[in-house]
Amino acid sequence: MKYLRDFGWEPVVFTAKDAAYPVIDESLAKDIPEGVQVLKGDIWEPYELYKRFTNRDKKERVYSGFMTGTEKPSFTQKASVWLRGNFFIPDARAFWRRPSVRMLTDWLANNEVDAIISSGPPHTTHLIAKALKRKTGIPWLADFRDPWTNIDFYDQLMLTSWADRKHRNLEQSVIKEADKMITVSWSWADDFRRLGRKDIEVVTNGFDEADFQQHPVSPDPKFTICHIGSLNQDRNSKPLWEVLAGLTTENPAFREALRLRFIGKTDEITFSQLEELGLSQNVERVEYIPHNEITGALARARVLLLLTNDTPNVMGVVPGKLFEYLAAKRPILAIGTTKGDAARILKETSAGTMCGFEDKQAMKACLLDLFNNFEQGEAPQAGDPEAIRNFSRKGATATIARYLNEIAIKK
Repeated sequence: MKYLRDFGWEPVVFTAKDAAYPVIDESLAKDIPEGVQVLKGDIWEPYELYKRFTNRDKKERVYSGFMTGTEKPSFTQKASVWLRGNFFIPDARAFWRRPSVRMLTDWLANNEVDAIISSGPPHTTHLIAKALKRKTGIPWLADFRDPWTNIDFYDQLMLTSWADRKHRNLEQSVIKEADKMITVSWSWADDFRRLGRKDIEVVTNGFDEADFQQHPVSPDPKFTICHIGSLNQDRNSKPLWEVLAGLTTENPAFREALRLRFIGKTDEITFSQLEELGLSQNVERVEYIPHNEITGALARARVLLLLTNDTPNVMGVVPGKLFEYLAAKRPILAIGTTKGDAARILKETSAGTMCGFEDKQAMKACLLDLFNNFEQGEAPQAGDPEAIRNFSRKGATATIARYLNEIAIKK
């Protein structure tokens, strides 16, 4: 949205009024261009009921991705997952759809719009856009930031056959009726092609160059390995923690220099495993920092840690944080599949190393190389600037604007 005006499109934003989010970052408001019209629709969500059902504090924010904060979810937490999967289809924003369609249909009767973009998840946004297209004929671009039935936790929703069929039918309706579809990785595009959408395009996530135009920040004096963003149980890497523990045992200098900094919501299983391995004294926990301070945190790190989910759709998993890691130009240590799209981007940009989920030998070799550079006083710079520039948000917006031009002409 920030750069759409640069390519001849005036955005109008529709969002939920007073919706529940795991994190609200007021610093991101600066990215909304001056004068952009923002429409807000009333929404009812089940999160208050969920917190009562699971005896959570009313002020606690609910995180997605099955991050419980404990190693084993309780019976009530499991029951709430079952209810979410089988009664809130496609997601917890399901009850936002009908009032939104009514509100926007009335608004569109008096306001001319050339195209609609829906961005999900939540996939309820796609269903709102589909209904509006049916009512008005306005062309529609569906932007899938994550898969729907191929999402990594879909098999954890404990779906009945009826609910599974409902999810898949709704997904198919979006795939068939959208005038244009885009997604964020090449493997996920292939998945959607197998579901029947042959002309889907890839527009990756990216970084905002404006966020990184600041005074240089000196890296930490310690050998700091930093993970930024949520880290749920599926992304936790016990093999990596074991390698780090082994290195601290073998090399006192490594133990003294090592700092593991976690910024953002992190599942307790990670800290439990690190404690068991004797690494607690090397851990630094930062629950949250606003986005406008992220660039400084990235720049201070010696190594940026990227952990991906070992799940069936892992080939297309490209965490959004990877692109800000690229822009920070610090070496990236990634754990995942060496044949996936994240590994492809790391290779194209020469920004880091992807180690297999269980490849402790590769992890150790990479860490020793990075630590050797640290001991020799080398500046932690990484990446090909020209290749990295290909993943800017402004460039991605130019591509989306071109697709909007294509479908708007069909009106």
